[in-house]
Amino acid sequence: MPSLEYFACLLKYGEVEIEAHEYFVKQTYRNRCHILTANGLDTLVIPVLHSGGKMPIREVKIDYSQSWVKRHWGAIVAAYGKAPYFEYFGSDFERIFQRKTTFLFDLNWELLTICLKLLRLNPTIRLSNVYNNEVENGHIDALSQIHPKKSHRHNNFYQSVVYQQNFGSEFVPNLSVIDLLMCQGAEATPILKRSLNVN
Repeated sequence: MPSLEYFACLLKYGEVEIEAHEYFVKQTYRNRCHILTANGLDTLVIPVLHSGGKMPIREVKIDYSQSWVKRHWGAIVAAYGKAPYFEYFGSDFERIFQRKTTFLFDLNWELLTICLKLLRLNPTIRLSNVYNNEVENGHIDALSQIHPKKSHRHNNFYQSVVYQQNFGSEFVPNLSVIDLLMCQGAEATPILKRSLNVN
């Protein structure tokens, strides 16, 4: 469930190639997202079966020996169960979580697809055919810029637009898009469009 920064990048460029042949990198958005709960920021991390060394992203399996599905879905319900649009969108996400997809890449693709559908966005997205760590002229390498350890303020994709969140008196920017969807519904896309950094 990508960050708002990720969706702002999709909107800004309209045509994106997702790296489908890279090696898995730990502690990135590839297997985590941030939501806002009554207790503050919560990071949902999907455990993976990783033997160490370089592992192609398409081969990374999700570890279901840990009860992360129950924990994640419980956190989402606690955070958004009383949000204005949970009754409209919650079941879409629950179905994906309960399906127990084998590979991390496939789960991410399913979640990205449902988020785009709910936002009514249709950017051109291609999957790379081979891994290429060289960025072609005229292209932007967002892969290295959108990272949980880097502030969204250091790139030129996203500037936060304040909206009513479910908890807290202080706005928390750049959460997972699920926060915006559950709290704002049909207004999510206009808010996202206003958050584009046009520089």
